[in-house]
Amino acid sequence: MPEQKITPCFRIADLQQLKKQSPDQVTIIDVRNPEEYAAKHISGAINIPLGELENRSNELSKQSLIITVCGKGGGRSAAAAEKLKQQGFTKAIFLCGGTFGWYDTIKQ
Repeated sequence: MPEQKITPCFRIADLQQLKKQSPDQVTIIDVRNPEEYAAKHISGAINIPLGELENRSNELSKQSLIITVCGKGGGRSAAAAEKLKQQGFTKAIFLCGGTFGWYDTIKQ
C-alpha cells in the first residue's frame, strides 16, 4: 500500500485567535473565483484566484504567514499553498475546513 503524504493545515480556531490578537501578522488569500468570493468570504481575505496566483504572488510578502482558503479547504487552497511554497513562501499553509468551515464555527 503506498504511503500517503499528510499535509498539515491551519486550524480555524487558531486563525480566529490570530486575527483577533495579531491581524497584521497574517495574510488570508481566497483562491476561489470572484463570484464565489463575492458570495461569501472571510473578512479581510484577498481574492486571488488559483489560476492567477503565480502571476500575482509578487503582491505578497514572503515574511508574512499566508493562509490560503477555498470553499471546503484542501482542494484549491492546498494546491495554492503548495504553489506558493515552490515560489519561496515558506510560511504558506491552507485553512482546514475552508470558508464554509469558518462560517460554520461562527454560527455555533
